[in-house]
This record gives sequence, C-alpha cells and structure tokens, in this order.
Amino acid sequence: MTQKVAVLGTGKIGEALLSGMIRGGWAPSDLLVTARRQERAEQLRTRYGVEAVSNAEAAKAADTLILTVKPQDMGSLLAELAPHVPADRLVISGAAGIPTAYFEERLAPDTPVVRVMTNTPALVDEAMSVISAGTHATAAHLTLTEEIFSTVGKTLRVPESQQDAATALSGSGPAYFYFLVEAMTDAGILLGLPRDKAHDLIVQAAIGAAVMLRDSGEHPVKLRENVTSPAGTTINAIRELENHGVRAALIAALEAARDRSRELASGTG
Repeated sequence: MTQKVAVLGTGKIGEALLSGMIRGGWAPSDLLVTARRQERAEQLRTRYGVEAVSNAEAAKAADTLILTVKPQDMGSLLAELAPHVPADRLVISGAAGIPTAYFEERLAPDTPVVRVMTNTPALVDEAMSVISAGTHATAAHLTLTEEIFSTVGKTLRVPESQQDAATALSGSGPAYFYFLVEAMTDAGILLGLPRDKAHDLIVQAAIGAAVMLRDSGEHPVKLRENVTSPAGTTINAIRELENHGVRAALIAALEAARDRSRELASGTG
C-alpha cells in the first residue's frame, strides 16, 4: 500500500483495525498511531512495529486519518488537528452519532470526510462497518475506506441519513445478542443445567443459527418455521415470547437507540 494511514486515539477498536490492516497488506512503515498515554503508544509501537507520533505529527504526515476517539473527545481532537490538516487529507470518523458536517465545519474547506459505524466484532474480524460519504468524499475515498475496514469484517455503504438506524441495528447490535445469551443462560440454570453447559449450548446454537442465516439464503421466518413443529416445544416458547411482547420490546429498544444517536448528532444529549 502506498497510502500512509494514521489511527488516532488507538483503543481496542483502533488496535483491531491496525492489526487487520497489517494482516491485509499494509506495511507497518506506512502506518502511524497516536495514543493518549505514552505507555500505550510504546506498547503499540513494540507490538506492531508502527511509528507512534503526536496528533499534530499524524495530521501532517498521513494521507488518511482514522479518528477512533470517543464522541465526547472529538471536539478537542479536531481543535488540535485543524491547523495541521490540509484539505487533501481523507478524514475517517468512527465516532457514533457525529455527522460528517461536524468535521467539515471544523476542518479546511473541501476536506473529504467519511463516516463509519463499525462494531466490536472487529476484535475477531467479524465486524459490520457501515460507511457514508460526506459532502466532499469521492468514490475513491469510499473505496479506500472499504479496503481499510474490510480487513476486520464486512462493509456496507448507506446514505448518511441512514447512519442512526445502522448504529441502532449494527453498532449496538452485539450487545442485544449478549443480553439475550445472558437471559437464556439464566433460564438454562433455572431448568437445571450447570452454567458452563448452558453457556456452551446457547453459544453454539447462536453460531449455528447465524451461519444458517448467512449461508442458506432462506428468510428468517422460514428458518424458524423449520424448527417449529406443530404442538411442539418451540411453538410453546414462541407463544410465550409473543405473550410477553418481546417483538414489540425489540422494536422499541432499537427506536430508542436510534433516537439517542440522533441526540448525540444534534448535540442535545
């Protein structure tokens, strides 16, 4: 790769992306990292052979800047970067809820910005990264962003107007499954299984179901029906889920997550 890329604020997701890029063909000499703590920067330098620099140095040297700091820290980071970022730099934001316009207003005119909502399965190369172009980002900028984030999973382009919905579904999505597994594990214990066995049964069921959803081409309703025998155990369980409003609760939960993303974007949260 001829692009020099800097990952700014390299936490867990930033490090996963850094590791994925190296495995995907980027040379460590073409990668820069920044970190708030010096010991963290030194750890990354030793582990990956990349150069650890200041935020200002990264802005001056890199062709592409990937901003992975928390949303509440983005304003101060941009204030630090703005004097040093030429308009030909590609800026990729991984901060939930912050629109590309926020960056465009604070950086040099015509700076290309791409917004990405990835999720924690990036840590195991199974991320879903949702990508949207800002006003000045070109098809080439989107392609480069896809090349970077495809090293840790799948990518999907959407209009920025759909990012809040994508954040609710995909960005927060893994937490919903962990919550479900936690509840099902408790149910398994109630039914008489040891915790470790209940956990193993549920996790493998989740993996198998996910692979079938991905690879079978069948609608989830069809796959559910294949498990649901007349007057059997599954239909009794489904009836209880419907009686307790689980479907409606999930829809309400995702609406709440979307609304919170909008609040973060508007600065009212």
